[in-house]
Amino acid sequence: MPDRPHRRAESGQILVVFALSLMIIIGMVGLAMDGGATLAQRRDQQTAADLAALAGANDYLLTNNAAESIDRARSVSAANNFTHGTGGTNVGVTIDTSNGVEVTVAVASGHKNSFLGALGMATWPVTTQATALAGFPDNASGAGPFIFSIGAFENDGTPKYQTLTSFGEGNSAIPTSELDFAWTNYGTGNVNTTDVDNIIKGDLVIDKTVTYGEYIGQDNSGNHNFLYDDVNTYAPNQDFPVAVVDANGNFMGWATFHVVGATGGSTKTIQGYFLASYTSSRLTVSSCSSGACPRYLGSYVLKLTN
Repeated sequence: MPDRPHRRAESGQILVVFALSLMIIIGMVGLAMDGGATLAQRRDQQTAADLAALAGANDYLLTNNAAESIDRARSVSAANNFTHGTGGTNVGVTIDTSNGVEVTVAVASGHKNSFLGALGMATWPVTTQATALAGFPDNASGAGPFIFSIGAFENDGTPKYQTLTSFGEGNSAIPTSELDFAWTNYGTGNVNTTDVDNIIKGDLVIDKTVTYGEYIGQDNSGNHNFLYDDVNTYAPNQDFPVAVVDANGNFMGWATFHVVGATGGSTKTIQGYFLASYTSSRLTVSSCSSGACPRYLGSYVLKLTN
């Protein structure tokens, strides 16, 4: 008989240990199940933020309308199952036009826990963010020493010459036809042949910013035969960002030209072709305002930056 109070105490201790153990088990299972589900939601939520930012940036560049851009970003997020103002979800959209168009989308939405709800953790906050950049480049790093004519492109910006083509050089400050090119070192006055040669050899890297509509022709009255020899030596199979001008030598945008070879003497041609897309690693998005930039030459930029 005197043992009964002791046994009751032991039973009470076992119940406490069992309850604690059960909470630990629920917590471990909850971390595994709810944690995995939260990570899956985060992946889906990041995708929604990415697509919404890209859509918002593209729309703003085309419409120059902040309200439409925000609506577009939120509608794309909703199409990916994260609707602004529904179920505690918030889709924040900010627009920065200081350099091209940058649209940042932040999606915040709680994950409803299953097991962890029993421990007082009904939801976990999940936040994702993405920034997309849209614009047109006005700066090229590693630009080639050639100027080409806008006539070498269709009205929609598609290059007419995407297979091996010979482009002549008529000792002019600017291209005189769609199959002509002009030498440049992106300076003023006469073409500096030494600089052009160093650009071809890679000894001089041109990092050039040009305003749309700016005259960039240079007087060119030399024969420059050795430049063609150096193109054959140093430039074959190289891709260069090259400036494209209108009939008056005014800057229209950048394109990417693939050099195959060159011929000097009386023929004087550069052989190569244009690539349909720009070289993104060598181009910087312009800060020109929406609607004021050229929309051709394959120079349109739309990409995630964060």
